[in-house]
Amino acid sequence: MVDAPTRRFYRHGRSRAAQPGDTALTALARGGLPSTVRSNRYHRPRGPACGVGFCTGCLVRVNGVLSVRACRHPLENGDRIDDANGWPTARFDLLAALDRLLPGGIDTLHGFRRPAFATPVYQWFIRHLAGYGPLPTATPVAPAPPVVLDRDVVIIGAGRSGHAAAARLVAAGVHPLLLDRRLSVEEVPGAEVRPRTTVTFLPPPDAGASPAFRLVGFEEPSRGVTVSARQVVVATGGYDASLLFGQNDRPGVFTADGALALREAGPHPAFRRAVVFGGEDRARTVLDAVGDRVAAVVAPGEIRPEVVRAASDRNIPLYPRSLLVRADGRARVRAVELKPRAGGAPFTVAADSVILAHRRLPHPQLFFQVGAKTAWRAGTGAYYPVVDGQQRTTVPGLFAVGSAAGVLSSDSAESGERAAAAILGTPVAGPELARVDEGGLTELEGYYRELLHEPLGPRPILCPCEDVLLREVQEAHERGYRGVEVIKRYTSLGTGLCQGRYCLPDALLLLSILEGRPPADVGFITQRPPVVPTPLEALASLKPAVPAEETA
Repeated sequence: MVDAPTRRFYRHGRSRAAQPGDTALTALARGGLPSTVRSNRYHRPRGPACGVGFCTGCLVRVNGVLSVRACRHPLENGDRIDDANGWPTARFDLLAALDRLLPGGIDTLHGFRRPAFATPVYQWFIRHLAGYGPLPTATPVAPAPPVVLDRDVVIIGAGRSGHAAAARLVAAGVHPLLLDRRLSVEEVPGAEVRPRTTVTFLPPPDAGASPAFRLVGFEEPSRGVTVSARQVVVATGGYDASLLFGQNDRPGVFTADGALALREAGPHPAFRRAVVFGGEDRARTVLDAVGDRVAAVVAPGEIRPEVVRAASDRNIPLYPRSLLVRADGRARVRAVELKPRAGGAPFTVAADSVILAHRRLPHPQLFFQVGAKTAWRAGTGAYYPVVDGQQRTTVPGLFAVGSAAGVLSSDSAESGERAAAAILGTPVAGPELARVDEGGLTELEGYYRELLHEPLGPRPILCPCEDVLLREVQEAHERGYRGVEVIKRYTSLGTGLCQGRYCLPDALLLLSILEGRPPADVGFITQRPPVVPTPLEALASLKPAVPAEETA
């Protein structure tokens, strides 16, 4: 039978069935919304949120290896999937009492240091109270031989724009290397495609050298990768942003990416009655995919006609120009409290999840690390690289295409083709590509000005990875700290495993409001390598000097 399980895995010692192609997350979600981890300071319950391997909501222990993202682990027969932390389990965690006993959270940096001879005992105790669980129990294995590559053109990202750039190059006789972090990638005939691979620039490029770029990273799960390249096209795409509201870290709060990843969860889906937050194209994508599980559409501003039609066809209520004040529920979302903007009485909508589909942001880390000039664009409230008509950045040999460069989806493929033409030395002229609006007021700035006057609950979370409270950032501002880099160092905002992807965009808008200056003046945190957390064994396998050829 095609649908028959071909493998089994173990969860809390019990055997469970898995389908072909399952990740640990999709297999766990067939039994309903999984709860696998507790937050590191307050032991608040967490659940999968992004579904694409950046947040910390689906961390698990796989065969004794800790802090594995369930959405990134292709399930193998006999795998043991255990909770990242929590005692006895993450769902029924007795240590959650600390959330009430220690209202300031657990200080894992400054406490439990004296006397020194008791440090091992303290560390054992602390790791059971905070962080992401005990030390790994897996038997260390020798790292796999590294992958060493030398190519003329490397394309980072194999989405629409990266695919278009590769196809144009291949047609002209150039065979690029495509690197993509996704678990599986569509092939490009004539190009070398490597999925499950993440790289970063190290060290900064040298325009006078050949090759100008060196990249280092890993192929999942832990194989080191080094790449030498003469020209690089960054096509890393975008991701769905988070949102500040009361209890926004509760299980059942997903980005649109996460909801789409969980839609095939089987007879017991992770959500049945969702509130979609957003009124533009991304909300329409969610409605087309899971509209039968949507209870309402809420938007900070007006709702586009195509979204109105899609919701009306399904008899879904619409709430434009509304605040999402808070989610109710402890183990997971049970309802959401809404309020019309500019006045009006709050009201509650029964729901088991919130799907955030209000804005997609670029991955800017590579541009900051390589020294490319960037500029703030208010249309989404994010930094994008400065490019010319051929998608060239201010770094010679480096190109930015697609949504990573702020190009709208309608012109995404065209941006890739233009970059390829420039690489081939045959630049093409044409109309200016449609891009994210540069000027004006980011819609969420006005939205947050109203939201901050609402009762969001006792401890609204601004940074879920590190359990940094909204109140802590406000207090830092009151004490005179200014700028997001200083706030980061004072509160640890943006220093978690997601590396600031889900807290910094909202923090920039919040600090803009508190400091009374544009978000671009608030700055951005220093973007240090790597792009995502990298296994030390992958880096250890890389030798200081390697030949410019593939040794795998």
